[in-house]
Amino acid sequence: MAKTARERLARLLDDSEPTGSVSAQLLAPAHLLQLEVSGVGPVSLPVRAPLAKKLIAVARSAMFGRGEKTLTDTDVRDTWELTPDQITLGGPGWTALMHRALEHFRDELGLPQTSCLRAELHSMLIYGKGQFFLPHQDSEKDDTMVGTLVVSLPSAHTGGELVIDHAGKSISYRASKEELTFVAFYADCRHQVTPVRSGYRVTLTFNLLSSTENPAPEIGPATELARCLTEHFTTPATPRYGGRDLSPPNRLVFLLDHEYTQRGLNWHRLKGTDAQRAALVRAAAGQAGCEAVLALAEVKETWDALPSDSDPWDDYDSYEDEDEDEGHRDPGEDPDDFQLNELIDDEITLGWWTSPDGTGGEPISLHVPDYEVCATTPSANLEPYQSEYEGYMGNYGNTLDRWYRRAAVVVWPKDRAFAARAEAGAHWALHKLRDRIDAGDLDSARAAAESLAPFWKKTGAQPGLLDAALDVAAGLDAARTAAMLLEPFRVGTVTQEHAGGLAAAAGQYGDNWTRSVIDGWFRPRHHLGTDLSEWIDNTLPGLCEALRATGRPEVARLLAAGAWRWMGSQLRLWTTTARSEVRQPQLEMLSSPLVRLLEAADDKLCDEITEALRECGDNILECLMPALRLAEARRATGLDAVAQDCAQRLGTIVARPLRDEDDWSIDWTGCGCSLCDTLGTFLGSRSQRIFEWPLAKDGRRHVHAQIDSAGLPVRHQTRRQGRPYTLVLTKTDELFTRARNTRHKALTDLAWLTSRWGDASTRT
Repeated sequence: MAKTARERLARLLDDSEPTGSVSAQLLAPAHLLQLEVSGVGPVSLPVRAPLAKKLIAVARSAMFGRGEKTLTDTDVRDTWELTPDQITLGGPGWTALMHRALEHFRDELGLPQTSCLRAELHSMLIYGKGQFFLPHQDSEKDDTMVGTLVVSLPSAHTGGELVIDHAGKSISYRASKEELTFVAFYADCRHQVTPVRSGYRVTLTFNLLSSTENPAPEIGPATELARCLTEHFTTPATPRYGGRDLSPPNRLVFLLDHEYTQRGLNWHRLKGTDAQRAALVRAAAGQAGCEAVLALAEVKETWDALPSDSDPWDDYDSYEDEDEDEGHRDPGEDPDDFQLNELIDDEITLGWWTSPDGTGGEPISLHVPDYEVCATTPSANLEPYQSEYEGYMGNYGNTLDRWYRRAAVVVWPKDRAFAARAEAGAHWALHKLRDRIDAGDLDSARAAAESLAPFWKKTGAQPGLLDAALDVAAGLDAARTAAMLLEPFRVGTVTQEHAGGLAAAAGQYGDNWTRSVIDGWFRPRHHLGTDLSEWIDNTLPGLCEALRATGRPEVARLLAAGAWRWMGSQLRLWTTTARSEVRQPQLEMLSSPLVRLLEAADDKLCDEITEALRECGDNILECLMPALRLAEARRATGLDAVAQDCAQRLGTIVARPLRDEDDWSIDWTGCGCSLCDTLGTFLGSRSQRIFEWPLAKDGRRHVHAQIDSAGLPVRHQTRRQGRPYTLVLTKTDELFTRARNTRHKALTDLAWLTSRWGDASTRT
């Protein structure tokens, strides 16, 4: 795109005069272009084969110039061409895209800043399989023409690379399958289009015309840098890979060229060109009303790459016969042994920075998005401290990961300094907010706290931060902002030590606010799982006791009620699981947390819990009996009612008559399909033990799944004779052993319950 403020800033800081390249590339989202062709209509992107054939139907064989003549010779140029009068370009974003692209190419090609590029549509070209254009040089069709712009429309094809040669150097450009690919080059460059191997290559070609504007007045470098900073901090950020524009960035991170230690990171100890560039950025920051600090950055880049001795266009060959180790190189190999093709991704993380006054520093962890970064020297031009190559693996590979350590100058506007620093240091932010509250500067504290909202969800939930967050939340006396500060946390991080802070915040903002905050801590986005079971077991009773001691029993009840909602959902899930080998261990693991929850709950919640347990099926015994054995010594509130319920269930099981020896019936309800109806008829039969069922593969798979998921005592085998194969179902003796084992266990449990819980188990 057009040079952003941060890119111009990097260029201004470059020591050498920009000579520019002979060619340059740019990718842009395809939806910004709307294209129509006479006789075809709208051209949808990416271009697929049926549409390409329609375009060819209204095209002519392309011509080329030789001296004063215009010729057609498919041995030199074999492609199809549409003329400008057949083409309509538009779309809500096309004009702005082209304007920014032309500014980008003006700078990349090294044209004067006073020049203004204009693109004049020349043709649309369609290359099919085997078509090409031999090396040639474009004729300058206008006195102001300086080059050619090729816009490749996204399409799935192989081959058809645009190869540009100049001064003994060659560079190849490959079109994207999903985005618009812009390539601009000087008119005196020889270039060619290699043969298309599959698919269709479709391009728009433009003449690049240049005019000159009045030159701008000369200004000092720091002043121009300050203007770049001001523009950067007032312009909505645009992510590299498209999407909606964001708010203006809070930082600019200018990467320096050298590595430094934490001790050596000092404005007065910078090396070589780093010192000059950092001084200019710092001076410009002062003019622009900004602060600047030094930082240490970790840079990781992932490149599409191949070993230097590989054919760069051999991507489409089969790799199945290669040795497994062929595609993986030792991470310590020389990184210069690889050809870097395209940068796939990069990650930049700041791990340390100095204070704005230059004294001391602090560890941080801050991911830097691409729209906040600029550098005069690309990381690829530096020496990585680690490299790892992954060869082709079928769906991915041919990638080279490189890691670099670089210093950086980090700049932010003074009026956004709090948010800029807070995103890297949540502890620091809460400490500063507490200082402002203690100083009585509530308005400033509230404004600073509100500035955290855009990033606090991902920054605030750090270990050891909840106590400070509760303290600040209570002191702000601003309910909405206080809730925002507490939103990132999950209930599993709340401990007995937080009771005082939670009680203070609840007292400040009331029951509805407290309920909303605590409910948020229990939401599924916090990935509740076995850790919450452990929290209930180890933390909840003491936490609730501490909250009641502070005079906030309602907060304790909200926490216990949230824990019961989670546990109730777990009990419903596992008691309805048919397979005992899966169900039983899960329910047994919930037994201890259930006891602890009843200890933590008040009388009203205990009644709710015991009533809900009564409504569960008999599988709940697999949780309740272990719970009663664990709680025998303590006898928490509600356990007497649990013991009574268990005794009634066990007595009912014991009283059931034993299954007759000739009764092979199995109670079961399927999904309601015809296959399940047939299966259900067989299962319900008292006398039929074996069922031979000719059934196609999908039907057999469904019946297998139903039997296995329900844990039915039925063996299923496939006799692979005839068509369709025959599914043989056999009821097993486990049908009888299960009933005997269930009754025996019920007798044993009832005897233990009567002896240990006495009157509680027999009370009516």
